[in-house]
Amino acid sequence: MATSDIKGVQGTIAFDGEWITITKPQARQGEREFRIRAADITGIRVKPATRLFYGYVHIILPGSAAAAESTSLSAGGRPRHSDPRSLTIPRRANDAAVRLVAAVEQTRPTS
Repeated sequence: MATSDIKGVQGTIAFDGEWITITKPQARQGEREFRIRAADITGIRVKPATRLFYGYVHIILPGSAAAAESTSLSAGGRPRHSDPRSLTIPRRANDAAVRLVAAVEQTRPTS
């Protein structure tokens, strides 16, 4: 399976067919990588970006609450940057986010 990549505002999401890797810069720590096995996730929330606001991709794991969305006007309802399972995306990444969700859904076990 081909790799699916999303270039976000401050980081990237890559999917290699089995693992989702979110790479984000962390304060005073350089870049940090978070790996999640696609078969372990419950779902992916995507809020498409618009001309005025960035969107986001958020990975949901079993037993964990979805990230809270910021209510400030400047954040546009996105999860906080410190959330390791989400990435803020620009409008040009909307199509890549849809492709990522489709690729991950194909690899997840059906119940």
